[in-house]
Amino acid sequence: MNQYIDSSAKLGDEVQLGHNCVIMEDVVIGNNCLIGHNVVIHRGSVIGDNVRIDDNVIIGKTPLSSPRSIFKVAQNLEPAHIGSFCQIGANVVIYAQCKIGERNLIADLATIRENVKIGMLNIIGRNVAIENFVEIGDRNKFETNSYITAYSVVEDYCFVAPGVITSNDNYMARDQERFEHFKGITMRSGSRIGANATILPGKVIEPDGMVAAAAVVTKDVPAARIVVGSPAKCFRTVPEPQLLKNNLDTKV
Repeated sequence: MNQYIDSSAKLGDEVQLGHNCVIMEDVVIGNNCLIGHNVVIHRGSVIGDNVRIDDNVIIGKTPLSSPRSIFKVAQNLEPAHIGSFCQIGANVVIYAQCKIGERNLIADLATIRENVKIGMLNIIGRNVAIENFVEIGDRNKFETNSYITAYSVVEDYCFVAPGVITSNDNYMARDQERFEHFKGITMRSGSRIGANATILPGKVIEPDGMVAAAAVVTKDVPAARIVVGSPAKCFRTVPEPQLLKNNLDTKV
């Protein structure tokens, strides 16, 4: 098979590689990994045991930067780390200095930017974009085409429905003062966002808070309350059977 494997790379036992793989210097791949066709793993990246990586995936990519970019690319970004038992779908791009815990599912076409930390047992759906400087806890679900903006925090057991948009710049790229207020969203444990909702910069969804489909959130969402509309307003309390404490599943 046509492959490039740098002599400094370390591959564990029972690693299967597809055609046209490129594995750069100092990469470490654990035992029993399945690497698809046309996969590129950049310098120093670390892959745990029993990881599946599908075709056309790029791991450890260095970000681009325009002279007009707000974020400047740091020198000597640390390599990407992928925890054991992760599953990574086709055409996924995971950037350098990204740390992903164990047993995450990252579906086809997802993008995870640099300086992202992800815990365990998350589901990151098809074509989800997670921007830089985001912190994600455990057991969250991000559904197809959702967008998590830079400088956001998502705790545990959160749900983000398809087409959700989050934002971090109230000034929409105008006025130097915007740099003093640049902030993503915060989702506290058990909070949920419905399909096609929009969350404005810096807003906090408190524990068990719920944003209805298509709502536009301009204020913080109180704990265990449902907000609806544009701008979103409190509608009623989250039903008792839907509270996180009544839905914890720690079997896996």
